[in-house]
Amino acid sequence: MRNIADTIKRLNSHHTLKSSPLALNSNTRLQPLVDFGTNPGDLLAWTYIPTTFKPGSPLVVVLHGCTQTAATYDHGSGWSELADRHGLALLFPEQQRSNNPNLCFNWFATADTSRGQGEAHSISQMVVTLADRYSVDRGSIYVTGLSAGGAMTAAMLAAYPELFKAGAIIAGLPFGTASTVPEAFDRMRGHGLQESRALADKVRQASDHQGPWPSVSVWHGTADKTVDPINMEAIIGQWWHLHDLKDTPIITSMTQSHRSRAWTDESGNTRIEAHSISGMGHGTPIKSGADGLGIASAFMLDVGIASTWHIAKSWNLIGENEMTAADLAAPSSVPSAKAEGTKRANHPVGSVIEDALRAAGLMR
Repeated sequence: MRNIADTIKRLNSHHTLKSSPLALNSNTRLQPLVDFGTNPGDLLAWTYIPTTFKPGSPLVVVLHGCTQTAATYDHGSGWSELADRHGLALLFPEQQRSNNPNLCFNWFATADTSRGQGEAHSISQMVVTLADRYSVDRGSIYVTGLSAGGAMTAAMLAAYPELFKAGAIIAGLPFGTASTVPEAFDRMRGHGLQESRALADKVRQASDHQGPWPSVSVWHGTADKTVDPINMEAIIGQWWHLHDLKDTPIITSMTQSHRSRAWTDESGNTRIEAHSISGMGHGTPIKSGADGLGIASAFMLDVGIASTWHIAKSWNLIGENEMTAADLAAPSSVPSAKAEGTKRANHPVGSVIEDALRAAGLMR
């Protein structure tokens, strides 16, 4: 039970957030979004609409991780800097301590991840409101997030698949894999994950949507001690079965530390990408400095890879012939048919993922 001092502190924090959110947001680039609906999840909402934005441009929803705020995640990831260059509208939902003491989105709570309920519904209201107010391209709305924000990204793609063209899950977990705090910690450790087909059924049951389904990009460090990397394989399996993919992945060694896999549908469109960063812990991979994108800080890990740029590039938000600072940061990072280390895997993803799960003791 919390003591009275902690309770008073939490109430004061909640009052300050409610009465003066701008005072707590050190990044003045972000502006509050108000009057976006009933907000059943009691979240805050921030936006960044650059001067380069034009009606009909894309919208990216960015979900921070635990202990972070919208402003700190934007500062570390470089999303608003990228928006300046390419005219993107940005939406930053933000958790409140009154909902979660560690500022984690409640990705494991059914009441907050189900369609029409809680935090997931609040975020959907933000998306629809912002899209209407700024006339964004409703066919070019994307969502990404780190850790708890990555798991909530998976929840948004499942509960509201018609809203999003694609999503990027960074150090996150599959949708529907936990419903309590103890289960959440078990899944984070890689224990008790369900088989891929069962996980795909979780997404199918989350809404009445029958497809087409959003494309998914997954990012994870191989040395992540907070969310076990086996969760990356579980996410891949969930969406591989959902998209009913038959092909084997294209594997690209983009750099010595960056391994990429991609799965395409029968039309050759990429539906799933998976990026493994060798030796990286729990966080978002960035490339800081004058030739990069992002600022190193807690859970913003400078490993020489500008994941924000790569994600935007995979969503075709950056022109094919446009060179940016992030291009210079990772000159070998754009895969092509002639890229060194590119090959087609010999085994279907289902068997690869299930072999990995069995090796980890998660399947029989």
